[in-house]
Amino acid sequence: MISSPQRFGLALALTVATLVSAPARAGLAIQNWTTPNGARVFFVESRALPILDVQVDFRAAGTEVPAGKAGLAGLTQGLLDAGAGSLDEEAIANRVADLGAQIGGGADMDRASLTLRTLSSPTERDGAVDLLATLIGQPTYPAAAVEREKARTIAGLREAATQPDAILARRFASAVFPDHAYGRLPTEESVASLTRDELAEFHRRYYTAARATVSIVGDVSRAEAEAIASRLVAGLPAGEAPVPGGAATLPERQTIRVPHPSAQAHIAVGQPGIRRGDPDFFPLFVGNYILGGGGFVSRLTGEVREKRGYAYSVYSYFAPQREVGPFQIGLQTKGSQADDALKVVGTTLDEFLAKGPTEAELRAAQDNLINGFALRLDSNRKMLEQVAAIGSFGLPLDYLDTWRDRVRAVTALQIRDAFRRHVKPEHMVTVVVGGDGDKTAAPKNGATR
Repeated sequence: MISSPQRFGLALALTVATLVSAPARAGLAIQNWTTPNGARVFFVESRALPILDVQVDFRAAGTEVPAGKAGLAGLTQGLLDAGAGSLDEEAIANRVADLGAQIGGGADMDRASLTLRTLSSPTERDGAVDLLATLIGQPTYPAAAVEREKARTIAGLREAATQPDAILARRFASAVFPDHAYGRLPTEESVASLTRDELAEFHRRYYTAARATVSIVGDVSRAEAEAIASRLVAGLPAGEAPVPGGAATLPERQTIRVPHPSAQAHIAVGQPGIRRGDPDFFPLFVGNYILGGGGFVSRLTGEVREKRGYAYSVYSYFAPQREVGPFQIGLQTKGSQADDALKVVGTTLDEFLAKGPTEAELRAAQDNLINGFALRLDSNRKMLEQVAAIGSFGLPLDYLDTWRDRVRAVTALQIRDAFRRHVKPEHMVTVVVGGDGDKTAAPKNGATR
């Protein structure tokens, strides 16, 4: 995450305090074009507030990182504001504060992102856009800052290695994606090995116009948006369009138990699920709401929490990514109850795969999802998130306009068939971390690793 100050200037704060967001519309009127050097742009004009929100996404994330260098994408992105052009770190921070802007971002396995929020008045807007363009195109990666952030990252990894949730996430990812970049997370060794030259080379190779998607939402015209987008990527080389990545193979069914002195057992069950844009997305999305995504109205909550009291919270989700992202069921329970809770989870999932949802469950899920749709678009920031996802992952421009109709069109048979295609119990991975502080007997089932 870029470390710029996260605050607006007084003018912006006072302006926002006196205005309210416009009512969310059915969808968004997304305009789309390509800059002369090849960056794709997605724009929504929104005049409710005098604010401009921008997100620039690059295919410069974990999937592009060589084996043994996990952490390279995050450091490359996170140090963009440590020095750029003629500005050092302090000058950049002061400039952000003077403009009353917010600059942020992050990197995951699919995207490295930078975000900007600024007043839409020309002086503040143009200054903020110029600064963001400098950070994107001219980072200097000072050696002292690189070593400082490496040390900070390593300290964070050491702390995370003591936390059961962090241990669970790491072990689950490596087990579900054993031969794919999604399973290669930063380690102390991989981060320690990174050099300033490697960061600069990664930026040179992957921060290009052909790998960039610019999303703009706010109080500007189409002509102004075109000028903003062109300014942001003008200093970037054209580069080459990214090629599709390799697909993840399905893992072997296994249970992994990781000792930890916590009283609660932290549990994840899952496997590779679906990619962004999969034609089965809507049946899986609606079906998962019924299975474990709908909170207190889901089947897993009813069976695991309400009937048996094994866990306060149990959930499931599909996390579509550029390649196949995970399907995951998660919960925490007393160590002595872990095996019993897992049996209930397995039985509930098996029954859902066999029969699918009831018509009553389907109607209730569709009503809840459709009625809550407006909350996905009730602010400029949420609009920006949706537009950026549409642009980055190649979703149809009318994706949001048709979203509610596609949810309503899902049938119980489609849900059952989609789950059977994508959820394979013979490839399910179970990871259990901790619970040793509560166990009264050794685990009854599953391999210990």
